[in-house]
Amino acid sequence: MKDKIFGVLQRVGRSFMLPIAILPVAGLLLGIGSSFTNETMLSAYGLTGIMGSGTILNAVFTVMSAAGNVVFNNLPLVFAMGVAIGMAKKEKEVAALAAVIAFFIMHASISAMIDIYGGTGNMLDGATTSVLGITSLQMGVFGGIIVGLGVAALHNRFYKIELPQVLSFFGGTRFVPIISALVYTGVGIAMFYIWPVIQTGIYSVGDLVLNSGYAGTWVYGLLERALIPFGLHHVFYLPFWQTGVGGTMEVAGQMVEGAQNIFFAQLADPSTEHFAVSATRFMSGKFPLMIFGLPGAALAMYRTAKPEKKKAVAGLLLSAALTSMITGITEPLEFTFLFVAPLMYTVHCVFAGLAYMLMHIFNVGVGMTFSGGLIDMFLFGVLQGNEKTNWIWIVIVGIGYFVVYYFVFSFMIKKFDYKTPGRDDSEEVKLYTRQDVNERKARQGGGDAEPEDQVSAMICRGLGGKKNISDVDCCATRLRCTVFRAELVDDALLKSTGASGVVHKGNGVQVIYGPKVTVIKSNLEDYLETAPEEEVQPAEKEPAQPGSRGQENAAGADRADAGAAPAKEEKERKPVKSIIIGSPADGVAADLSTAPDEGFAGRMMGDGAVVEPTSATICAPADGEICFVFPTKHAVGFQTEEGVEMLLHIGIDTVGLNGEGFEILKEEGKVKKGEPIMRVDIDYVKSHAPSLVSPILCTALEDNQKIRLLGEGEIRAGEDLFAIDIYE
Repeated sequence: MKDKIFGVLQRVGRSFMLPIAILPVAGLLLGIGSSFTNETMLSAYGLTGIMGSGTILNAVFTVMSAAGNVVFNNLPLVFAMGVAIGMAKKEKEVAALAAVIAFFIMHASISAMIDIYGGTGNMLDGATTSVLGITSLQMGVFGGIIVGLGVAALHNRFYKIELPQVLSFFGGTRFVPIISALVYTGVGIAMFYIWPVIQTGIYSVGDLVLNSGYAGTWVYGLLERALIPFGLHHVFYLPFWQTGVGGTMEVAGQMVEGAQNIFFAQLADPSTEHFAVSATRFMSGKFPLMIFGLPGAALAMYRTAKPEKKKAVAGLLLSAALTSMITGITEPLEFTFLFVAPLMYTVHCVFAGLAYMLMHIFNVGVGMTFSGGLIDMFLFGVLQGNEKTNWIWIVIVGIGYFVVYYFVFSFMIKKFDYKTPGRDDSEEVKLYTRQDVNERKARQGGGDAEPEDQVSAMICRGLGGKKNISDVDCCATRLRCTVFRAELVDDALLKSTGASGVVHKGNGVQVIYGPKVTVIKSNLEDYLETAPEEEVQPAEKEPAQPGSRGQENAAGADRADAGAAPAKEEKERKPVKSIIIGSPADGVAADLSTAPDEGFAGRMMGDGAVVEPTSATICAPADGEICFVFPTKHAVGFQTEEGVEMLLHIGIDTVGLNGEGFEILKEEGKVKKGEPIMRVDIDYVKSHAPSLVSPILCTALEDNQKIRLLGEGEIRAGEDLFAIDIYE
C-alpha cells in the first residue's frame, strides 16, 4: 500500500510539470512587460523618453505584460487541463476536453448554489471570486487540481467502456466528458458546503507557516531539495506557491493567494515599493544554490578527477554548471552526486535550507517563474532595483556558497573516495540523470509484466505486424489503418477478432467492428507501444490435394442444397409482423449490394438499402428517436419506436469531410416519420466525396428479422423503401 501511494504521488508530481512549465514563458512576458512599463524603473535608468507612455515600445511592453498576466490570472483552468493530461494513461486530448467541461460545470454549480442561498451569505463572506466570469468560491489552483485529478480518474476508468448496442456510440472516449459533466455537477454542489471549511483550514496552515519564522523557512528549503530524488518536490512546493498555504495578501484591491501569485500580482502593480518577503521566502533561496553553490560543487568534482580524465570531465561539468547558473536546471549535477554519494546530497539539502533562511533574514524579495537561474534573477531582481528586492544579497551570500560548496565537496570526495565523474576506473565519463536512478530502482525491484491483450495482438499480426503499420485511426464503425505492404494483411485473422469484414483500399485497410471500434482502437494503440518491432507474414493456405476440387464442389453443392430448403421454407412462411421503413430523401433507391463500398455492399455493418439523394433535406425514415449524431455530421444513429436500431450514412467516405456540407436540424429526441433531421449540400458532397449513395442500415437485426426491398428506382421522401419482416 505504501508503494502504491508513493507511486500515485509521483504521478501527481509529474502531472504538475505541464502547467508549471508554462509559467516561465508567462513570467518572462509579465516580467519584461511590467519592468519596462514601470515609470519608477524607467526614470531610474533614464529610459522614459524612448519607453515612456505613448511610445511604440511602451505599447509593445504593455501587450507583453497583459499576455503574461492572463496566464497567472487563469492558472486554475490551466492546472485542470494540465493535471488531467498528465494523469491520463491514454487518449490525453479527451481528458483535457473533459477537464475544461468539468471545470466550468463545477463552478457554474457553485454559482447556482450561491444564487439559491441569496448571494454570498455569512458563511461565504470574503470567500467568493470571479472565475472566468462565474461568481464562485475562492478555490484557486486547488479547484483546478480537484478537477484534473478527478477527471483523470474517471477517464482512466471509463475511456474503454463498452455500452449496450443502442448506446454504443457514446461508449469509449465519448463517455468521458459525459460522466465528468454529471459527476462535477455533484462535486460543485458538495463544494458549496465543504470548501469554506477547507479554506478556513488552509488559511490556518498559512498563518502557522507565516509565524514559523526563519526556522520554518529553513525546514521548507531542506524538504524541497530532499524530495527531488523521489519526484515529489512539485507536490510539496505547489501549495506554497499557488494556494493560501503560502499566505494571502491584498494587492491592487484584489485578495491574492499563494506566494508566487502574490509576487506576480505585485510585479504587475506599479505602486509596489518592496516585494513581500513573506511570499518570496519560498522562492529566493534557490538563487544562491543554482547560480553559485552547485557550480562550486562542479569545480570540486573537476579538481578531484584523475589527471588523464580531467579534459573529458571539464566539458561535461562546465556544461552542467552553466545550465544550473543560467536556467536553474540542476538535474545533471544533483543526480550525479546523489547516484554515487548520497551523503553529499544530504549535506546539499542542509545547505539548501540554510540558503532559503539567509534570503529570508536579509529581506530578499526576488521571485521566480520556475527555476532560480540568472534569467529569473535579472528579470525579477536586478531590473526591479535593489530597493524593491535587495537582490545584492544573493551575490554576497552566493559567493560564500561557492567557496563552501567547493571546499566541503572536495573534502568529502577525497575523504570517502567517492566515484564522481573522472574518479572511477571505467573508460566512460558521464553525469547521471533521474533515469539512471529510476533504472537502478527497477533492477533492484523487478516487477511483473502486464498480461498481453490477445485481441490487439491478433489485430497487429493480421495487419502484418507492428513494422507494417503506418498509422491507426477509426471512424464510427471501422478501424482505419494504413499499412506499408498490403499483401501482408491477413483478412481471415482479422475477422477472427470479431470483425464483420475487412475492406482494402490500396494501402488502406478498414476493419469493420461496429460502434465499439473506439475501444478496440484504444486497446490497439496501447498494445502497439510495447509490441515487438517485427513484420508478420500471413498464414499460408494448405495446398489443394488431388481430387479435392471435386470434393469442394460437392461440399458446395451440399451447402447450396442445405441452404435452399430454409430459403424456400421462408418464402412459404408469412411474417407475423412487418415494420416499414421509408426513404429519408427524394432520390434513387437500390439494393444494398449496389453500394460503391465493399463494407456496405457486403452487409458487414448491417442490412438495408441505399438511396442516392437528389434533394437537400434528409428526413426521419420512421417514427422513432435520434440516438446520436456523429461528430462529423455525416451519419445519424436512429431507433424506430419498435426498437430497431438503424444507421443513416449519407454518402460514401464522407467522414473525411469533417462536417463540411452537412447541417444537422435535430440532434436528439423523438421524431415523426418525414420530419427533417439534416440538410445536405448536394453539389459540395458530390464534388468532395467518392459517392453520394447513402446506405440506410439496420445494424442489429435479430435472427428472426429479414429485410425485404420495397422501393427501387425513383423514390420520394417517405415512400416505402424496405420492410423488416419479423418471423416467429
